[in-house]
Amino acid sequence: MSAQPNNPAPSATGERTRVLLADDDKGLRDSLSLILEQEGYEIILAEDGEAALTQFFARHPALVVLDIKMPRRDGTEVLLEIRRHSSVPVIFLTSKDTEVDELFGLRAGADDYISKPFSIALLAERIRTLIRREGQRGEDTPRPPPAPRGAGVLAHLELNADRHFCSWKGQEIHLTVTEFLMLSHLVQNVGMVISRSDLRGAVYSDASDIDERTIDSHIRRLRAKLRGADPEFNQIDTLYGLGYRFRDTGAAPE
Repeated sequence: MSAQPNNPAPSATGERTRVLLADDDKGLRDSLSLILEQEGYEIILAEDGEAALTQFFARHPALVVLDIKMPRRDGTEVLLEIRRHSSVPVIFLTSKDTEVDELFGLRAGADDYISKPFSIALLAERIRTLIRREGQRGEDTPRPPPAPRGAGVLAHLELNADRHFCSWKGQEIHLTVTEFLMLSHLVQNVGMVISRSDLRGAVYSDASDIDERTIDSHIRRLRAKLRGADPEFNQIDTLYGLGYRFRDTGAAPE
């Protein structure tokens, strides 16, 4: 891992942005903490899953970086507990670079996923992107347009960027920041085919290193959450080789 510090972390209040870093590798914790502090963040350290949860509820970080393999609760268990109470952005770290691990982490509700060994500059950029998106939710987060007359899909869906709120047919759906932005972009373009590349660009400030499998994983989890509220939900079409489309309820699937 290698990096040089870039721009300092943004802060609307003048206070340093808190980031919780949980990993059982002390050397990694220390090196990441040193560099991320130079980036302007206040780093909260945890050596295992139990400590991570204790620090999370005591310190209320703006973002969490979790190793998957940790003693006293692994990263997935920690994430599931966090998601019961918060939609705070979460980045998973793992020593295994396999599709199975990636899908497992994203399906558990992570916003992003980085495999070891990794560039600290890359991690710092991902942190900046997620924190910036979180801070913009009440400002310029993409919002769905007003529902045109007869557009049944938008009549069933409520997206409120100010409150990071989503509901389908009156049932609230808890989305991560990434899932919320993807759904917003699809709904803004209801009926249109959106390529994976366009979705990447709508969600990540630097999408060049984001694999398309990551986009597919987020879409699968988004579908699953919507189907959890409505088993008959089938409004997100996959057009193989092209991308995805959010279809109006009045349109027949292809």
